[in-house]
Amino acid sequence: MRIIIEKDYAGVSRRAADFVEALLRRKPNAVLGLATGSTPLGLYRELIRRHKDEGLDFSGVTTFNLDEYYGLAPDHPQSYHHFMRVNLFDHINVPGDNINIPSGTAKNIAKSCDDYERKIREFGGIDLQILGIGSDGHIAFNEPGSSLASRTRPKTLAPETIRDNARFFGEGEEVPKFAITMGVGTILESAACLLLATGKGKARILAEAVEGPVTSQVTASALQLHPHAIVIADDEAASCLKRRAYYEHVERVSSGFGGES
Repeated sequence: MRIIIEKDYAGVSRRAADFVEALLRRKPNAVLGLATGSTPLGLYRELIRRHKDEGLDFSGVTTFNLDEYYGLAPDHPQSYHHFMRVNLFDHINVPGDNINIPSGTAKNIAKSCDDYERKIREFGGIDLQILGIGSDGHIAFNEPGSSLASRTRPKTLAPETIRDNARFFGEGEEVPKFAITMGVGTILESAACLLLATGKGKARILAEAVEGPVTSQVTASALQLHPHAIVIADDEAASCLKRRAYYEHVERVSSGFGGES
């Protein structure tokens, strides 16, 4: 696992955009796995800027999002369909037919989830999966206790997740208690994973995910098993890492060595 520490949120966003841009320059028809939430917003703003100012091309890209709230229609203002349109897709040239997000309103949930898995396979798998980390260590909506071999499926959200997400909903508006999510096993099949973590509130759980045991109680810890997992954290999120000095040493001296994971 490669650990990159940047000074602040802006630095994390720019560094993450560098990885996405490098992939697209190398493979214009890349398959990107995308995440929602506040953490990747800076990354998306930087990708939009590079598209508009520097010609970064998304016309051959296919995207698969990690998750969607169960019960929210695509046009609901808090749906992840809406989030992605407003914060990324409306501002870049990715074709609409190339955008894939789990359905939160499918009549046959099991079939919809199976179809999502099949489509990922049909496109040859995800080249780069963007991830955030929840306050309880979850990736996507794989709450503590999720199988590390899990696939796309419906999931009951933990009370901590519901509380964290409540800030995105208006007063008196019901926060969804269920979601459709890629599984940990699905995520681990991506060619590379890029986990972003920012802020003091993520420091303890990031340290558990990176330096603690691999456990279903912190599903982000499964990334320790991935051959090409990269963590980009700001100074605050990295503050509890016991081996921080070593990670920074690796980044200083290994640039000509091809990088490490």
